[in-house]
Amino acid sequence: MLRIIDQARAFPSRYGGEEPALQGFAGGQRPSAMFITCSDSRVVPTLLTGVGPGELFELRTAGNVVPPYDPEHATSEMATIEYAVCVLGVSDIILCGHSHCGAVGAVARGDDLRTLPAVRGWLSRSVPPHEGGADVGDLGPDVARPVQRHVVTQMEKLRGYPCVSEAVRDGRLGLHAWYYEVHTGAVQAHQIATGAFSSL
Repeated sequence: MLRIIDQARAFPSRYGGEEPALQGFAGGQRPSAMFITCSDSRVVPTLLTGVGPGELFELRTAGNVVPPYDPEHATSEMATIEYAVCVLGVSDIILCGHSHCGAVGAVARGDDLRTLPAVRGWLSRSVPPHEGGADVGDLGPDVARPVQRHVVTQMEKLRGYPCVSEAVRDGRLGLHAWYYEVHTGAVQAHQIATGAFSSL
Protein backbone atom coordinates (compact mmCIF):
# COMPACT_ATOMS: atom_id res chain seq x y z
CA MET A 1 0.00 0.00 0.00
CA LEU A 2 2.87 2.37 0.72
CA ARG A 3 3.96 2.22 -2.94
CA ILE A 4 0.45 3.13 -4.05
CA ILE A 5 0.36 6.08 -1.64
CA ASP A 6 3.75 7.29 -2.81
CA GLN A 7 2.65 7.13 -6.44
CA ALA A 8 -0.55 9.05 -5.65
CA ARG A 9 1.41 11.76 -3.83
CA ALA A 10 3.79 12.10 -6.75
CA PHE A 11 1.09 12.08 -9.43
CA PRO A 12 0.59 15.88 -9.71
CA SER A 13 4.29 16.49 -10.33
CA ARG A 14 4.80 13.30 -12.31
CA TYR A 15 1.93 13.80 -14.71
CA GLY A 16 0.00 16.99 -14.04
CA GLY A 17 3.01 19.27 -14.31
CA GLU A 18 3.92 17.84 -17.70
CA GLU A 19 0.41 17.75 -19.12
CA PRO A 20 -1.43 21.07 -19.11
CA ALA A 21 -4.39 19.26 -20.73
CA LEU A 22 -5.34 18.05 -17.26
CA GLN A 23 -6.40 21.60 -16.45
CA GLY A 24 -9.08 21.27 -19.10
CA PHE A 25 -10.71 18.42 -17.21
CA ALA A 26 -12.24 20.98 -14.84
CA GLY A 27 -14.60 21.88 -17.68
CA GLY A 28 -15.91 18.34 -18.11
CA GLN A 29 -15.08 15.11 -19.89
CA ARG A 30 -15.26 14.21 -23.57
CA PRO A 31 -14.22 10.58 -23.97
CA SER A 32 -14.40 9.23 -27.50
CA ALA A 33 -15.13 5.64 -26.49
CA MET A 34 -16.58 3.54 -23.71
CA PHE A 35 -14.72 0.42 -22.57
CA ILE A 36 -16.74 -2.28 -20.79
CA THR A 37 -14.64 -5.02 -19.26
CA CYS A 38 -14.07 -7.24 -16.25
CA SER A 39 -12.89 -6.02 -12.86
CA ASP A 40 -9.89 -8.34 -13.20
CA SER A 41 -6.66 -6.52 -12.30
CA ARG A 42 -4.84 -8.06 -15.27
CA VAL A 43 -7.02 -6.13 -17.72
CA VAL A 44 -5.95 -2.47 -17.94
CA PRO A 45 -7.96 -0.67 -20.65
CA THR A 46 -5.74 2.41 -20.93
CA LEU A 47 -2.60 0.28 -21.09
CA LEU A 48 -4.19 -2.05 -23.64
CA THR A 49 -5.36 0.78 -25.90
CA GLY A 50 -2.50 3.21 -25.29
CA VAL A 51 -4.75 6.16 -24.47
CA GLY A 52 -4.42 8.77 -21.77
CA PRO A 53 -6.72 10.25 -19.12
CA GLY A 54 -10.04 11.48 -20.42
CA GLU A 55 -10.13 9.30 -23.53
CA LEU A 56 -11.98 6.20 -22.25
CA PHE A 57 -15.18 6.04 -20.22
CA GLU A 58 -14.79 2.76 -18.32
CA LEU A 59 -17.31 0.32 -16.89
CA ARG A 60 -15.91 -2.65 -14.99
CA THR A 61 -17.97 -5.47 -13.56
CA ALA A 62 -17.30 -9.02 -12.39
CA GLY A 63 -17.33 -10.92 -15.68
CA ASN A 64 -17.87 -7.82 -17.86
CA VAL A 65 -21.60 -8.34 -17.44
CA VAL A 66 -24.15 -6.07 -19.13
CA PRO A 67 -27.51 -6.38 -17.32
CA PRO A 68 -30.64 -6.42 -19.49
CA TYR A 69 -32.11 -2.93 -19.81
CA ASP A 70 -34.84 -2.45 -17.20
CA PRO A 71 -35.22 1.15 -15.96
CA GLU A 72 -37.76 0.02 -13.36
CA HIS A 73 -34.96 -1.96 -11.70
CA ALA A 74 -32.03 0.21 -12.71
CA THR A 75 -28.45 -0.73 -11.87
CA SER A 76 -25.27 1.32 -11.90
CA GLU A 77 -24.23 -0.56 -15.05
CA MET A 78 -27.40 0.51 -16.89
CA ALA A 79 -26.98 4.09 -15.76
CA THR A 80 -23.32 4.19 -16.79
CA ILE A 81 -24.06 2.91 -20.31
CA GLU A 82 -27.01 5.26 -20.76
CA TYR A 83 -24.95 8.23 -19.58
CA ALA A 84 -22.07 7.37 -21.91
CA VAL A 85 -24.32 7.23 -24.96
CA CYS A 86 -26.93 9.90 -24.21
CA VAL A 87 -24.88 12.53 -22.37
CA LEU A 88 -21.24 12.00 -23.31
CA GLY A 89 -22.06 10.92 -26.85
CA VAL A 90 -19.29 8.33 -27.16
CA SER A 91 -18.79 7.22 -30.75
CA ASP A 92 -17.76 3.64 -29.93
CA ILE A 93 -18.31 1.02 -27.24
CA ILE A 94 -15.77 -1.76 -26.78
CA LEU A 95 -16.97 -4.78 -24.79
CA CYS A 96 -13.92 -6.82 -23.82
CA GLY A 97 -13.76 -10.25 -22.22
CA HIS A 98 -10.51 -11.92 -21.26
CA SER A 99 -8.80 -15.28 -20.97
CA HIS A 100 -8.60 -17.03 -17.59
CA CYS A 101 -11.78 -15.22 -16.46
CA GLY A 102 -12.72 -16.39 -12.99
CA ALA A 103 -16.39 -15.44 -13.33
CA VAL A 104 -17.08 -17.18 -16.63
CA GLY A 105 -14.82 -20.09 -15.66
CA ALA A 106 -16.75 -20.64 -12.45
CA VAL A 107 -20.04 -20.88 -14.34
CA ALA A 108 -18.61 -23.08 -17.10
CA ARG A 109 -17.08 -25.50 -14.57
CA GLY A 110 -20.08 -25.42 -12.24
CA ASP A 111 -17.94 -24.32 -9.28
CA ASP A 112 -19.44 -24.44 -5.80
CA LEU A 113 -19.82 -20.77 -4.78
CA ARG A 114 -21.80 -21.23 -1.56
CA THR A 115 -19.08 -19.47 0.44
CA LEU A 116 -19.41 -16.45 -1.88
CA PRO A 117 -23.15 -15.72 -1.80
CA ALA A 118 -22.91 -12.30 -3.47
CA VAL A 119 -20.73 -13.66 -6.27
CA ARG A 120 -23.04 -16.66 -6.67
CA GLY A 121 -26.10 -14.40 -6.84
CA TRP A 122 -24.51 -12.04 -9.38
CA LEU A 123 -23.37 -14.85 -11.66
CA SER A 124 -26.55 -16.90 -11.41
CA ARG A 125 -28.55 -13.85 -12.55
CA SER A 126 -26.05 -12.65 -15.13
CA VAL A 127 -24.31 -15.66 -16.68
CA PRO A 128 -26.66 -18.57 -17.41
CA PRO A 129 -24.95 -22.00 -17.35
CA HIS A 130 -25.73 -22.62 -21.04
CA GLU A 131 -23.85 -19.44 -21.94
CA GLY A 132 -20.61 -20.55 -20.34
CA GLY A 133 -20.73 -23.81 -22.24
CA ALA A 134 -20.30 -27.31 -20.89
CA ASP A 135 -18.13 -29.01 -23.51
CA VAL A 136 -15.09 -30.60 -21.89
CA GLY A 137 -12.94 -29.27 -24.74
CA ASP A 138 -13.95 -25.72 -23.80
CA LEU A 139 -12.67 -25.88 -20.26
CA GLY A 140 -8.95 -25.34 -20.63
CA PRO A 141 -7.30 -22.93 -18.20
CA ASP A 142 -7.94 -19.96 -20.49
CA VAL A 143 -11.69 -20.81 -20.90
CA ALA A 144 -11.42 -19.04 -24.27
CA ARG A 145 -14.54 -20.40 -25.95
CA PRO A 146 -16.89 -19.88 -23.00
CA VAL A 147 -15.55 -16.33 -22.55
CA GLN A 148 -16.00 -15.55 -26.24
CA ARG A 149 -19.57 -16.87 -26.19
CA HIS A 150 -20.17 -14.79 -23.08
CA VAL A 151 -18.87 -11.62 -24.77
CA VAL A 152 -21.22 -12.14 -27.72
CA THR A 153 -24.17 -12.64 -25.37
CA GLN A 154 -23.32 -9.48 -23.43
CA MET A 155 -23.10 -7.57 -26.70
CA GLU A 156 -26.58 -8.77 -27.62
CA LYS A 157 -27.87 -7.41 -24.30
CA LEU A 158 -26.08 -4.12 -24.95
CA ARG A 159 -27.82 -3.82 -28.31
CA GLY A 160 -31.12 -4.08 -26.40
CA TYR A 161 -30.57 -0.71 -24.68
CA PRO A 162 -32.85 1.81 -26.44
CA CYS A 163 -30.18 4.52 -26.45
CA VAL A 164 -27.64 2.10 -27.92
CA SER A 165 -29.90 0.66 -30.62
CA GLU A 166 -30.99 4.15 -31.66
CA ALA A 167 -27.42 5.48 -31.83
CA VAL A 168 -26.28 2.43 -33.83
CA ARG A 169 -29.22 2.77 -36.21
CA ASP A 170 -28.40 6.45 -36.75
CA GLY A 171 -24.75 5.69 -37.43
CA ARG A 172 -23.58 7.58 -34.34
CA LEU A 173 -22.26 4.56 -32.46
CA GLY A 174 -20.06 1.60 -33.30
CA LEU A 175 -20.00 -1.59 -31.22
CA HIS A 176 -16.94 -3.81 -30.87
CA ALA A 177 -16.65 -7.19 -29.10
CA TRP A 178 -13.08 -8.06 -28.07
CA TYR A 179 -11.31 -10.99 -26.45
CA TYR A 180 -8.03 -10.26 -24.64
CA GLU A 181 -5.42 -12.87 -23.73
CA VAL A 182 -3.95 -11.83 -20.40
CA HIS A 183 -0.95 -14.16 -20.82
CA THR A 184 0.10 -12.94 -24.29
CA GLY A 185 -1.38 -9.45 -24.68
CA ALA A 186 -3.08 -10.47 -27.93
CA VAL A 187 -6.48 -8.97 -28.78
CA GLN A 188 -9.09 -10.54 -31.03
CA ALA A 189 -12.29 -8.99 -32.34
CA HIS A 190 -15.59 -10.71 -33.06
CA GLN A 191 -16.45 -10.83 -36.75
CA ILE A 192 -20.22 -10.76 -37.21
CA ALA A 193 -20.00 -12.21 -40.72
CA THR A 194 -18.26 -15.38 -39.58
CA GLY A 195 -19.19 -15.52 -35.90
CA ALA A 196 -15.52 -16.04 -35.05
CA PHE A 197 -12.92 -14.03 -33.20
CA SER A 198 -9.81 -13.04 -35.14
CA SER A 199 -6.79 -10.79 -34.61
CA LEU A 200 -7.34 -7.06 -34.76
